[in-house]
Amino acid sequence: MLLVPFDSDRAAGLKIPPGTTSLAHMLSVRASTGACQSRIIRAVWAVLLSQLIVGCAALERQAAVPSNLTEEATVLGIPNARFWPDTQGPALIQEANAALARERTVYDAAGANGPLPAANFLAVSGGSDNGAFAAGLLLGWTDSGTRPSFKLVTGISTGALVAPFAFLGPAYDQQLRAVYTGIGPEDVYEERGLLKAVFSESVVDTAPLFRLISRYANGDMLTAIAEQYRKGRLLLIGTTDLDVQRPVIWNIGAIAASGRPEALDLVRKILLASAAVPGVFPPVLIDVEAGWRHYQEMHVDGGAVAQTFLYPPQIGILVNLRQGPLARERHAYVIRCGRLDPEWASVDRRLLSITGRAIATMIHYSGYNDVLRIYATARRDGVDYNLAYIGPDFTVEHQESFDPVYMKALFDYGYQKAIHGYRWHKAPPILAQPEGRQSGIP
Repeated sequence: MLLVPFDSDRAAGLKIPPGTTSLAHMLSVRASTGACQSRIIRAVWAVLLSQLIVGCAALERQAAVPSNLTEEATVLGIPNARFWPDTQGPALIQEANAALARERTVYDAAGANGPLPAANFLAVSGGSDNGAFAAGLLLGWTDSGTRPSFKLVTGISTGALVAPFAFLGPAYDQQLRAVYTGIGPEDVYEERGLLKAVFSESVVDTAPLFRLISRYANGDMLTAIAEQYRKGRLLLIGTTDLDVQRPVIWNIGAIAASGRPEALDLVRKILLASAAVPGVFPPVLIDVEAGWRHYQEMHVDGGAVAQTFLYPPQIGILVNLRQGPLARERHAYVIRCGRLDPEWASVDRRLLSITGRAIATMIHYSGYNDVLRIYATARRDGVDYNLAYIGPDFTVEHQESFDPVYMKALFDYGYQKAIHGYRWHKAPPILAQPEGRQSGIP
């Protein structure tokens, strides 16, 4: 469930700095290779030229949902296919309670007695090819023999691509390994060219990424997700509806279990949309119905709002998670597909360098705010907090996004950390105390 309000930080493609979230973030100078700088300049000029061209027809789309019908719009007629986390806290609670009832039914049918076992939550952030860290960490965790099953798995951007594999457990580990150690840039995007990009909706075409998603998000995966949903587990993916500037939580298990023939295509579109970096990757148009009419919503990278989410903080206000019928042991594991320490660079006295560095700094700390807010919410609600991120000890140079050499090295880094018993951080670094003591924040 999403943390509201959200911040953005992460990326999903191109030879642009890791952590890129939007076209503005492409100005980042964290990766200062010549190819990266050339791509940045091309993208910026494409946007500037498009603003100067007057009278050019926009690409066609169906009408957007009228503002007053936003929350009435449904997808495939599935009432709980998605939620607006900024206003639909009660609906999310209702979905969570229904999942709890299904979990209890399965638990009782197995002959178990007493309270439900501990619930483990997993949140995987965005971060472009840095998702290889999460993949390696999960596989190392499996091979260490200590990886739990997760009651709730959430993901955004590259985290959305990791999430289904993580949700389905070790049986899908080798597929997850293949996705993050066996691809290159050509498996993610195709160049449009500067002139074509000016008259298009994005710098590149993500048809290769959709084919990659479709290869793994197939009928068998959808069936497996539906089966786990019926057992009371939840898989949630975040996107951003650009028409209304709001975050959306997609209930992938409910869609999978709906039996609708279009469900598989919808899930693929949601995963693609969650990683659709605005301006760089094309948005994804999703057909909806409202007031007996057909409309289209424009969805992009969930990181346009937040790079990591667990559940809206109002949930812990609307219901008591510490005491009463909902009280149980809970553990939250947050995997940040990126670093949390600042990275030094000598900034040139040029417009793009200064602007890009400032934006990159803003996005870096906005992403930091996500893990801070999740920490504060977890502490308030009595949820055990555990954080993993790429440390400064990983020093492999990042030549380009989706560089196979970089991704394999990062996968191995995460794997080795986990197989030897990863020391999960009990608080974000800024709140950590000397000698391993936790922050005194209640």
